[in-house]
Amino acid sequence: MTTTDRRTVLAGLSAAFALSAAPAALLAQQPAQEQPPALPQPSFRFEDVLRRAREIAAVPYEPGPSLPEPLSRLDFDAWRDIRFRPDRSLLGQNGSPFRMQMFHPGFLFTRPVVVNIIRDGVPTPVPYAANLFDYGRVKFDKPLPVNLGFAGFRLHYPLNDPRIFDELISFIGASYFRVLGREQRYGLSARGLAIGAGIPGGEEFPVFREFWVEAPQPNAERVTVYALLDSPSVTGAYRFNIYPDLDSVLDIHVTLFPRRTIDRLGLAPLTSMFFTGENDRRFHDDFRTELHDSDGLMIHSGTGEWIWRPLRNPRQQAVSSFVERNVRGFGLMQRDRVFEHYQDLDLSYELRPSYWIEPLGDWGEGFVELIEIPTTDETNDNIVALWAPKTPLEPGREFTFAYKLTAMLDSSDLHPGGRIINTYQAKPKALGSGEPVTAGARRFIVDFAGGDLNYHLRQPEKVTIVPSIAYGRIDRAFLVPNPKTQGFRAFIDILVEPGQVAEMRAFLKSGDKTLTETWSYPWRSDA
Repeated sequence: MTTTDRRTVLAGLSAAFALSAAPAALLAQQPAQEQPPALPQPSFRFEDVLRRAREIAAVPYEPGPSLPEPLSRLDFDAWRDIRFRPDRSLLGQNGSPFRMQMFHPGFLFTRPVVVNIIRDGVPTPVPYAANLFDYGRVKFDKPLPVNLGFAGFRLHYPLNDPRIFDELISFIGASYFRVLGREQRYGLSARGLAIGAGIPGGEEFPVFREFWVEAPQPNAERVTVYALLDSPSVTGAYRFNIYPDLDSVLDIHVTLFPRRTIDRLGLAPLTSMFFTGENDRRFHDDFRTELHDSDGLMIHSGTGEWIWRPLRNPRQQAVSSFVERNVRGFGLMQRDRVFEHYQDLDLSYELRPSYWIEPLGDWGEGFVELIEIPTTDETNDNIVALWAPKTPLEPGREFTFAYKLTAMLDSSDLHPGGRIINTYQAKPKALGSGEPVTAGARRFIVDFAGGDLNYHLRQPEKVTIVPSIAYGRIDRAFLVPNPKTQGFRAFIDILVEPGQVAEMRAFLKSGDKTLTETWSYPWRSDA
């Protein structure tokens, strides 16, 4: 396709679907003896989304239509006051256990999207209608356009009570989506794709511009959603198989069609918030001592190593890269589940889910990237984690990948070894032995627990700490048993030149056996 413009492509695709359903009606007007064999009815599949993504990638990107001014002027509280009427929920006509509700456009959600329902293989757009919504206190001088579209949608399912349809997953805003398992509360978000993440003013946010939802059958245990992604740099076809459960699971299959070379691509990106925690006390003027949706990045390396990197709220943006080949998994985790550490009756930080990403197939060479952005309050998502492939995407070359995303509360079953449960830092003090403290040193205190550590408490002298540091010096490191956690507490004193950023690592072992995941932490001497 060379000279075809974007509108022609879209119009042609719409006409193709319309004509594929038309022949039966047209042929009915002909004499019976002249009727050819009946043509098969169209059956919409993922291949149809692939075709659309491939064809629109061949023409220049066009932003979507703008919203009417009354909607674009809505603030958050006014937009939130517009609610979908539960009695108008979709997908329940045949006894399906799923329900669908739409989000009204407005506020930050200024690009309307098309949402289709697939029944018997035929996709039908959900028409916008004002009577689908309760507008609360929001009033408009004149009726809104009938072809307005939606900001996104959400699916409901009886997650926590067989009598109640709880929110399961939502798709709204660019390529953002969030999913819940049982007894979980919304916290971090996932995205379809990241381009240029961490570049000030340079990040590109692809959008899901159209969705297709397969109408589930009665007693269905999963629901399938297709999505068409678009941006100036790339288009993409997405398939989400969604399995609600104690730990809800998404199987995600993606094919991308680059319009231009993409050097800073982020696959399976996750976005979260970390304001303050036990390892980062810069902001503490609050009775709530910890405020975060996630407290660590966990990585399962292609070599089998497990890495735990506590999150921070740095003074300036920081980027950490973990070089990998065929990474086995990574995720932003909320490991601390103790209410008393948060003391928030409304926001329930201890119930925010962890999202764990498992690649399906070999993702090759690249790195897990963690971006930490300074924030002065808990309302900003300031944490990004993603997989960055080593090889840039080039126009004209399709790129396919797949992964599983699991929303969980308890991540202890992911690996059998000991885990890091606390990270603290302080000015060093002598501990019992009376050894002098080196001037200018900084002490890090790390609690390891779980796995076989309780067993090894019976002979603690057999357990050793293996510390290492880049761009600094370890002054001393030692362990003490911690019966309160059924594990060990490690003390690591380091010396770093002014202005230098040290990269620390530590794990526990007994003989040649590794007992724990690896603690990884950067520290700037003037932080």
